[in-house]
Amino acid sequence: MNKYEIIRRIETFAPPEFAEKWDCSGWLVETSRQEIKKIMLCLTVTEDIIKQAKTQNCDMIISHHPLFFLPVIFPSPLEGEGVQSTGEGLIDIYCAHTNLDRTQGGTTDTLIETLGMKSSETMDFLRFVECETSLNDFLKRLRTISPNLRYVNNQNITNLKKIAFCAGSGSDFIKEAYENGADALVTGDIKFHTALESPIVLFDIGHFESEILILNVFEKIFDGVETVRANEKSPFIY
Repeated sequence: MNKYEIIRRIETFAPPEFAEKWDCSGWLVETSRQEIKKIMLCLTVTEDIIKQAKTQNCDMIISHHPLFFLPVIFPSPLEGEGVQSTGEGLIDIYCAHTNLDRTQGGTTDTLIETLGMKSSETMDFLRFVECETSLNDFLKRLRTISPNLRYVNNQNITNLKKIAFCAGSGSDFIKEAYENGADALVTGDIKFHTALESPIVLFDIGHFESEILILNVFEKIFDGVETVRANEKSPFIY
């Protein structure tokens, strides 16, 4: 399939204009290759992921996290210094980051749906779920996708009625979640002092665990193109 048709599909689902200004969603490495036979899907592009893609004869990598914050386009002024204009030996790399976080059906919605829940309200990066559940029952549900989660409960809350969700690193949205009536926030990357001062329950399920589920959505978007998932895991050991 032509690579620009592949990109059209993902940008239709997660429009580029949804991305934050500081973000580097989009092309990370673009070669002159036009036809793509096999795509590697991953959360984060690393040197190991690139090696996996080459070993499995992938023409392209599509990730959620950017590799860096400046795109690289081939052919380039480097041509003649070992970079061939055909793009031979290079792999196209494209990412959908904050635009995928913001779009309907993106990272946070996928997290919510995987938990068997449905959002009732959307506010930028936050999603809210109205529910009636005990803290313990909700913990059991979260542990099905994140067995090693940690949580904060400064107010000794035992029952939850409204839960905010933000896949990835969403601790900046604690105040917004609280002001909009949430009893709890599900996210990743909670810091010590942030946790110490939180007026609501915080469930830190891990950055990786909260976003890796989006690969299921990638597979649906690229139906008809051969895809393979990268072998990747959270860098944390529990």
